[in-house]
Amino acid sequence: MIYYITGGERSGKSSFAEKYALSVSKNPKYIATSRIWDLDHRKRIDRHIADRDTCWTCVEEEKHLASVIKKNDVVVIDCVTLWLTNFYVDTKNDVELCLALAKAEFDKLLNIEATILIISNEIGMGVHAQTEVGRKFTELQGWMNQHIAKHANKATVMISGIPLTLK
Repeated sequence: MIYYITGGERSGKSSFAEKYALSVSKNPKYIATSRIWDLDHRKRIDRHIADRDTCWTCVEEEKHLASVIKKNDVVVIDCVTLWLTNFYVDTKNDVELCLALAKAEFDKLLNIEATILIISNEIGMGVHAQTEVGRKFTELQGWMNQHIAKHANKATVMISGIPLTLK
């Protein structure tokens, strides 16, 4: 089962996903997709780790998500935006190649018998990116979000800490 959770920054997506995962598993898995870009980002990651209970198995995986998910796992993947950024940087901002690689990797998740909660961001709802690379990434993110939502069994958007069911 794929459960897609999206929304703006600090909308409550991670808390919502973690609470759900804990309601269906005593030992869920947390997959962190972020590369550590700077000290501020490291502090944010450390805060997220400190907030999680010891029952969580934490795995850092930048791109190959299916490689760390086993049958019957309950998994929170946090998040699509940072995961997609890894492909975007590695492809030197080639939107078409990045989208193809990310879709192919995501599609592997569809063949795993697990409960997968995948968190994303609606970055296109915020401030318009000032740079070309930022605008291209915003479009890329929107297309990937559509692909994930299309294949998800359930979809929720978080607004101000309130979950709204999309499907």
